[in-house]
This record gives sequence, structure tokens and C-alpha cells, in this order.
Amino acid sequence: MPIKLPNDFPAKSVLEKEDIFAIEEKRATQQDIRPLRLLLLNLMPNKIDTEIQLLRLISQSPLQIDVDFLKLVSHTHKNTSPNHLSKFYLSFEEIKNACYDGLIITGAPVETLPFEEVDYWQELVKVMDWSQTNTTSVIHICWGAQAGLYHHYKVEKIQYEQKLFGIYPQRLNISHRLFRGFDDIFMGPQSRYTGIDESQIQEEQLRIVAANDEIGATILISTDDHNIFLLGHFEYDTDSLQREYLRDQQRGLATKLPVNYFEDEGLTKVTNCWRGNAHLLYHNWLNDVYQMTPYHLEDIPKLRAKKS
Repeated sequence: MPIKLPNDFPAKSVLEKEDIFAIEEKRATQQDIRPLRLLLLNLMPNKIDTEIQLLRLISQSPLQIDVDFLKLVSHTHKNTSPNHLSKFYLSFEEIKNACYDGLIITGAPVETLPFEEVDYWQELVKVMDWSQTNTTSVIHICWGAQAGLYHHYKVEKIQYEQKLFGIYPQRLNISHRLFRGFDDIFMGPQSRYTGIDESQIQEEQLRIVAANDEIGATILISTDDHNIFLLGHFEYDTDSLQREYLRDQQRGLATKLPVNYFEDEGLTKVTNCWRGNAHLLYHNWLNDVYQMTPYHLEDIPKLRAKKS
């Protein structure tokens, strides 16, 4: 939340240059508080696990947050009960005329398929196009990030010889308000079979915010700050990579041990070194979208039109 300061307070101009929200007394007395509205497009097979992971991260805000869950009707969901989806999830037709402070698009286990061959691709394209006018900000995660980069900015994905799997150090390349409070080098989970072709990134459209010398870019943000692309999984639980590894072994896949993860030969001891970063990122994001969004959500398309 913003800090209330007198207009002539010396620190105010310094904080403003650092993108720290500081408001004058007049605006503070006129501020109206409303719930922050988020939409979660959950493309993961086990939707309940992903719901818990992401809700845990956004629940630390002092703001009231109203969350809607979005499903794609062009896909048959095999790992989540139809009753859960019909009771708690909305279709795009039901929300297409609404506006939201923020949208989160999760990853999906379809990395090895060309984007156009994913059965729900055309429906996802409709959602991604809608998100550019009807939301203040969009977080794209893992495959969702690759899909967004491809659709919005024509950045193609590249196939790895082996699964990128483990906990990787990442260095901040630029200062950005969403990463205020982060260390210059921070850790985060990666679990994917594909990356992005960084040679196709146009500097006037995208900024590489964080990267690893070995695996390349890990976080990108559009130059208008609307689209955030997280190629990793800040939302993962401590044992998420462990469960993925054991699952892959049961399926006969040649997945190697996740790097920088297990601390013992019994593959049971793990220290979570990314939880604080995850909470900080989503806390910063919620504060950012709340300050940037008009009080009346229906004004978002007009504000987005001015920025485009």
C-alpha cells in the first residue's frame, strides 16, 4: 500500500523515482477501498494443487482479494472432477465482458507440442487477446509464459535435449519495482522441456529482468509493464520437484535428478530457498496492480487504449 506523505516531504521525490508509491494527504483522504479482483486461468492437470499454491501466495496481502477461476471449454479435463470445475470455474463466455485487476495464466504439460496443435490453443488466444484490454496486468507462468511470448511478441520456443529441472540461481539484470526487496541473486525452481529463442526478443517490446548464465532468460516483462513472463515456478511447494521426479521415474522417463535440490542420497531432504522470493514477488505485484487500476474496473479498457 502507498505511504501517505506531505507534498514537500524531502524523501517523497526520491521514493517516486524508485517507483515506490507515495501519495499526498488530499488523495489519501479521498481514497476509496475496494476488493482487488483477480482471474486465474488454471491449465495445470491437478488444478486443486495449483489453486492452493497460488492462493497461498496472494493471500498475504492486506487487501481483500476476490478470485475467479477460468476454464477452457475446448479441452477435456481428465485430472479434475467435472463437479469441481462446474461449481468453481467459469468459462470465457461468462467473463469476457468483465474487467480484472490481474490475470494469472499457469503452465501446462504440453511443451513438446507446437502451440497451434494444443487442442485449446484458439480459445487460449482469445483469452490472451482479451487480457490486453480488460486487465491491468498479466502474469504468465512456464508454458503459459512461452505461449504469451509467442502469441504477443512472436518469440518462438526451443526444444531442450533434456528436461531443465532443479533450483537455479538467477541474477537481476535491471531494477524493476516488482522485484523490490529481492537480492541481486535469488533462487527459483525450473521444470520444463523448452526455452525461448532470445534472438527474437525486440528490446522495444520486452526486457529481460532476470537470467542465469547457463539457462538464459528466466523472467521477462513487456516495456509497458503489462505482461510478466515467469519461465520458472515460484509457486512450487518444497516437495513439488521431488514429486515430479518420482512421477517421471514411474513413467520410465530419463529425467535426471533436479539440480541444487536434494541434500541427501535418500532423496528426501530439501531446503526451500525460494519461498520468500515467491511471496515478495506476488505481494509486490498485487500492490502494483491495485495502485495502477482505476477504481471503476470498467475504465480499464480506456486506460489500456491510452497506453497502446
